[in-house]
Amino acid sequence: MVLHETEVRQTAVSLLRNGSRNADVARQFNIPLGTVSYWKHMDRAKRGECPGRTAPPCPRCQDELDSSAYSYLLGLYLGDGHIIQNRAMRVPSLSISCADAHPGLMAECEGAMRSVFPGNSVCRVRRKGCHEVKLYSKHLRCLFPQHGPGKKHERLIALEPWQQTIVDAHLWAFIRGLIHSDGCRITNWTTRIVGGERKRYEYPRYFFTNVSDDIRQLFTDTLEKLGIDWTHCTRNGNPYTISIAKKVHVALLDTHVGPKH
Repeated sequence: MVLHETEVRQTAVSLLRNGSRNADVARQFNIPLGTVSYWKHMDRAKRGECPGRTAPPCPRCQDELDSSAYSYLLGLYLGDGHIIQNRAMRVPSLSISCADAHPGLMAECEGAMRSVFPGNSVCRVRRKGCHEVKLYSKHLRCLFPQHGPGKKHERLIALEPWQQTIVDAHLWAFIRGLIHSDGCRITNWTTRIVGGERKRYEYPRYFFTNVSDDIRQLFTDTLEKLGIDWTHCTRNGNPYTISIAKKVHVALLDTHVGPKH
């Protein structure tokens, strides 16, 4: 390692402050260009002149939150989302898992993240059969106070009053996010005797499945505010699935939610 005399460094920094080019200073003193660049950076940092990167403001506390996009993103988070922060991470990350079979849903998820966090970068991380739509923000705990240790179904999940106000203003966006994460639209079938002949009859219905009693309650409470009838559909003895099968209400869901795509 070559050590440069303090006097040489001070003279070089003085020239840099007066507008001399890094390359000219490096050539004059026979010093590597990288060393001169480092000296200039440290001098500017010492005097508080480095541009630095300003962290984006909190969308909720310091900026105008896109309420509709947030209601949709909240539904996605409660279904397939998680927030991670460990000792090695200075900033927590939010990830929403989206199946590769539904590229349209993945694009909507990414769009919602960009709308809620306009100052943050959003990326996609490839996993087996899916992608994680992901961003980093130090404001995630403020936007998603439901975050905590352990699995969602093992802890209380309740909306804060300010979240409930947003959801009440954008009920369909919340339902859409929940169904896009843990729901589906399928075609059921049964048979009927018509004119003495057994015929097959098909009808669409929506399902929402989540192990958390609290999240299912948020889903059904919101359905009731929209006037949507629902029933429990117990599978293997587990009441984890909510069914919407009434024709007029399925039509409403088709209008505002639709199948995953």
